[in-house]
Amino acid sequence: MTSKKVIELFYDVVSPYSWLGFEVMCRYRTVWNIELKLRPTFLGGVMQGSDNKPPGLVPNKFLYMTKDLNRLSEYFNVPLRSPSDPFEAMFQKGSLNAMRFVTAVQEKGKGGDEQVERVSRELWRRIWYEDKDITEPASLSEAGIKAGLSDSEIKELLELSNSKEIKNKLKSSTQNALDYGAFGFPLVVCHVNGKPEMFFGSDRFELMAHCIGEKWLGPLPDKPAAKL
Repeated sequence: MTSKKVIELFYDVVSPYSWLGFEVMCRYRTVWNIELKLRPTFLGGVMQGSDNKPPGLVPNKFLYMTKDLNRLSEYFNVPLRSPSDPFEAMFQKGSLNAMRFVTAVQEKGKGGDEQVERVSRELWRRIWYEDKDITEPASLSEAGIKAGLSDSEIKELLELSNSKEIKNKLKSSTQNALDYGAFGFPLVVCHVNGKPEMFFGSDRFELMAHCIGEKWLGPLPDKPAAKL
């Protein structure tokens, strides 16, 4: 069997499209011959560093995005639902504290990215399904508890997330994404034959599969194909 291809997934829980990309890549981790590396990153820093403008700030794009997410939620089987005040959730509150917390989880995590995956999913669920806050310590604690972390672990992670070490690690991940050419999320980087291939968005999986020599089986690869 050939060695696994390394795939990096740069994401931020403030991005609903990142949630779609995240779930698909997690599903394909055991379908494709890949090693998935989760890269928690700060989308605000990527947008600023690439001089990009969020789609939510363009009125027509925002209207389209709202309808589009409803369709994508059904297609990808991900429980997406816009917050009651998307502008407040995405731009006024943002995700810096949340992504520092996820970065701290990754720093202290044991046994790969399992805890990072669970915590990230709970944070997405809070903002993009339950219409809840993801910025306050109590909110991060609730997500951590649902992800299976203990009270003592959460307390340690909250303290660590405010450390210079974690702040610098998140900055480094953000710069790495920019160095690959990022201008938004999700960003998937496939390392093929010694060189990185960058894919932006949650609608490039078929092309990605072609580039790494795998087959795209749809958003639910484990679901049995319907019989004709």
